[in-house]
Amino acid sequence: MLGIENLWLFVVSGLLLNMIPGPDSLLIAGRAATQGFKAGSAAALGIGTGTMIHIVAAALGLSAVLASSATAFTVVKILGGAYLIYMAISMLRSSSADGNTEVMQKPKASLKRIYYQGFITNLFNPKIAVFFLAFMPQFISASSDNKALAFIVLGLIFNVNGMLWCHLIAWASSSLSNKLSVSITTKKWLSRVTASLFGVFGIRLLLTSQS
Repeated sequence: MLGIENLWLFVVSGLLLNMIPGPDSLLIAGRAATQGFKAGSAAALGIGTGTMIHIVAAALGLSAVLASSATAFTVVKILGGAYLIYMAISMLRSSSADGNTEVMQKPKASLKRIYYQGFITNLFNPKIAVFFLAFMPQFISASSDNKALAFIVLGLIFNVNGMLWCHLIAWASSSLSNKLSVSITTKKWLSRVTASLFGVFGIRLLLTSQS
């Protein structure tokens, strides 16, 4: 169908790739652990939206610009790395503002804001765009007359499987947090650890080369 080849291998490979820890899964787990399943789900849906944009861009050939243009790749890389570092600093400042209960019980981030964070975190990662450009063609026949449509179909399959995995992370993180009755102090340190990891991911993205 549409020149798609070895669909079963694509599905298995996609699931395994989605299971590799990264800033996306970290954001989902962190939000779900501190604000519940809905917050984790909002982050996952934002990430899924960003992924779909990468997929459509790859289908239209826009990702080829990132793969071939050092300038375009660097610009997106700087935006993505800077945003991850900004999130890290914001979380550290929030958790360090004060250790008392009143401060820690301030209004939680809205689901809309969490969705937006997930979307931006995924969208401004040029490695994802280049990944789809390199990964998808392996499962599309060179003789296919509908390569763009095949790209999108495979992308939808990849994203649906990814969303299932992301929501499993959200559910597991939320459930574990509830069972352990996480204290305010523990949440504070969890936030600091998450922020530190975001900082590491941001710096690593900034130092990433195009190749």
